[in-house]
Amino acid sequence: MPGLRTDGRRAAGEGCTVRFVTVPGGRAGDATGTVVVVDVLRAFTTAAVAFAGGAREILLVETVEDAMALRSQRHGALLMGEVGGLPVDEFDLSNSPVEADRADLADRVMVQRTTAGTSGAVNARGADRLIAASFVVAEGTVRQILGWAPDTVSFVITGAHSGRDAEEDLSCADYLAARLRGERPDPAPYLQRVRRSDAGRLFAQPEHAHLPPHDIDLACDIDRYNVALPIERADGHLVMRPAGP
Repeated sequence: MPGLRTDGRRAAGEGCTVRFVTVPGGRAGDATGTVVVVDVLRAFTTAAVAFAGGAREILLVETVEDAMALRSQRHGALLMGEVGGLPVDEFDLSNSPVEADRADLADRVMVQRTTAGTSGAVNARGADRLIAASFVVAEGTVRQILGWAPDTVSFVITGAHSGRDAEEDLSCADYLAARLRGERPDPAPYLQRVRRSDAGRLFAQPEHAHLPPHDIDLACDIDRYNVALPIERADGHLVMRPAGP
């Protein structure tokens, strides 16, 4: 489902156009303006959980090698993420929000590498502003974007890879776009799309033991955290820190 579409309705704020970029692996080269990189299952749900557990900042990288190099440069940094959905032996944590919720992350610097979410962020080189999104930080994300008062908002749908339908990320983007237009939709149908998505259905299959069922429950806990996850470029790195109300 590669391509780009523009929402015919405008978001709240004068002249704000909403676009959806759906490209394999969340490659975000066509995304401009304020870019919202969406990864519900599970990168940016896990990131929000890590911040709730006290993590100081998260550095986003594209490859395992990048993550390992950063750990050697940042004393005490922890690595979290996956390759193809599977844990990485050299990493301290997988891409599981439930695992992050159980870990002691107080004041730790995290380095995150995932197949879709962090790759989408790294490749959003045309962004004026960059923010990560998932359902657990939905309202905080809307508040942050409206505060920026952008001309264009581009949603990068990172789940569009490996032939998957990316419904978990499209539903989040659709919900956020509705909120940006000032609507107050019932979140239930959007969350149902997460569970029925190609990625969501994997969590109910016993052969995918690396995908704990509680992960999708947490990912669907809308507005669990009252923060946004803006991403800045600093010293050649992408750095995410939570922004409160």
